[in-house]
Amino acid sequence: MRHWPLAAFLASAAMLAIAHAFETFGGLAPCTLCLKQREAYWLALTVAAVGVLLGFTKWREPSRRVVSAGLLAAFLYGAGWAAYHAGAEWKWWPGPASCSGGASHVSAADLASLLKGSGHFALPACDKAAWVFLGLSMAGWNFLISLGLAGVSATAAIPRKPGP
Repeated sequence: MRHWPLAAFLASAAMLAIAHAFETFGGLAPCTLCLKQREAYWLALTVAAVGVLLGFTKWREPSRRVVSAGLLAAFLYGAGWAAYHAGAEWKWWPGPASCSGGASHVSAADLASLLKGSGHFALPACDKAAWVFLGLSMAGWNFLISLGLAGVSATAAIPRKPGP
């Protein structure tokens, strides 16, 4: 658990890279809820970076549990958004009105294409899974991953009894 901030930093960076790859190479534009889920990883990335830096100071030990608690909060925030998004995809509850067919995020390439009149792109809806693997959408997988990262963060935040 001593290296949890570094592992959380790498996990967050990997999740953001994967999301970006789906967008860039897979052509899957993110909806509003997708972007909310990314916010959690940006937050965790920042908290983890602070934790890694504090690891090189005299505040290493006192800050370890605080950093882990911050990571726990960030990953639970992401798990909450992912659960909400997955539930909207499964039609368990309605998604936000701003996200049922219209997008708040359009890439520069999409705008250029529209301005030229040379292309058409579908605006992403939050209530339709753009990609499914083993029966789970990206939001479903993100929920499981965020929950797992939150669990490790919780374990790292719990004070340990000194050994013999």
